[in-house]
Amino acid sequence: MNTQDAKSPVTPPRKSGIRAALEYTGIPPSWLDKRPRLPSRNWLIFLSVTSSITGLYIYDRRQCRRIKQEYIEKVKYLSEQTADHLSWPRKVTVYGAKWPGDEDYDQAIKYFRKYVKPILVAGAVDYDMVVGKRSGEVTRRIAEEIKARRRVDAGLDPSPSQEQLPPGYPFRPVSELRQKELEGGIVIIGRPTFKEYMAGLKRGWTESMEKVDEDERLAQELEMDGRFDEPEEPLEVGEVLSGTEKPSSSALPPSPVLSHLQYRLPSSQPKSASSSPIPESLNSPPAVIPVLPPILFVTFTNYIGFKQIPLMIWDFFNQRYKVRSGAEAGYRLVMNSTRPFNALEPSSQPLFSDVTTPPTSSSRGDLDFDKEAESYYRSSLSSIPDDIEKARKKYYDELVGKLATARALARGTREPTKEEIENPPSTEVELRADRMKKEKRWRGDLEGWNIVRPDKEVEWDERFRNALRVFDDPPDTDLPTVPTT
Repeated sequence: MNTQDAKSPVTPPRKSGIRAALEYTGIPPSWLDKRPRLPSRNWLIFLSVTSSITGLYIYDRRQCRRIKQEYIEKVKYLSEQTADHLSWPRKVTVYGAKWPGDEDYDQAIKYFRKYVKPILVAGAVDYDMVVGKRSGEVTRRIAEEIKARRRVDAGLDPSPSQEQLPPGYPFRPVSELRQKELEGGIVIIGRPTFKEYMAGLKRGWTESMEKVDEDERLAQELEMDGRFDEPEEPLEVGEVLSGTEKPSSSALPPSPVLSHLQYRLPSSQPKSASSSPIPESLNSPPAVIPVLPPILFVTFTNYIGFKQIPLMIWDFFNQRYKVRSGAEAGYRLVMNSTRPFNALEPSSQPLFSDVTTPPTSSSRGDLDFDKEAESYYRSSLSSIPDDIEKARKKYYDELVGKLATARALARGTREPTKEEIENPPSTEVELRADRMKKEKRWRGDLEGWNIVRPDKEVEWDERFRNALRVFDDPPDTDLPTVPTT
């Protein structure tokens, strides 16, 4: 064998033009020598899971845009019509009550803005939103509005006149305003809002029309319970034998130092909180209720709590069902197709008459709107009355010591401690104001829970049967159907 042939260098493989060019750019040759291969098992699992989740999200959001645009195209012709410059657009009132157990009180209104509002805007329908920050606020607001309307109709309050408005301001008589309300409508978001709305209707058309200052009435009630009364000092032996008594605190002359703490003693007959008595003929509930604006039902369920996390995840990847539900609701309102309110009488069978024979479920028509949403309430909500009672008892137990400290410091019977100098305790006036605030909140929360609790039926009055209507699907054969998959 020739030794020169053995020592001759091996000729390197010929490089392609692209490889040579890439080497001159500074890319390491080891990068160019790599050959593609299948990823490892862990990478395959990661890529498959990530791509599946991403695909579900992208598909759902594309369907959401398609569904929303589909309904916008069906109603946008209404906004393109030429209208008189003096005419008013249709206007609806949207009610969104606080979902029980959720501190974010405007979840219902957020649902309306995201899923129903785009269709109303495309159909040239204006709206006002009423948000209930605490349970029961929607009920009280509706009741007060109806009582104010009854007072105007009875002639107890003056109706708005053109003389009370600035010059050139567009004036609308009451009859025209009422007609515009009937042409608009009422939007109810969720089961809690529906319960509060119906309770407000019943109170407004049943209770007295007298104007009552709730804060003043509550203050009079709290003054009569004796929580802030001073304990009577026992008589000494000499005073008992002589028949003399110490002068009461009310008979003592007012001290200039404590003049800011003086308050009116409650009389045996508290003053009426109403402004003036109303004749019984005017104050009695009307036998017939006038036609009210039609109602649009919008289903809404708020998932909260650790146990409902799987439902939250499913809901995140299936927003298209919410978009379709909200778009169909907005389409029913824009097209202004209504039907009578369907209210059925509840079954006469008791709920738990016999253990061996379970009760039969009875439907109450529209009064059972979105009733299944109550099954998603947190189970801890049933203890709200007990929690309020415990908080009230704890507060009043601590109030005795706080009140004694405030009076002792105000009268100078003892010197304040170092801690009291750095952090002055509440005065008696501040304690009274704090008690008023807490009692108002406790009573309001308890009243609101008694309205929306699951075992409480929706308030109903037979006078509503001919006064209420509901928005329904229009007779349109082109209405899209909900996909089954």
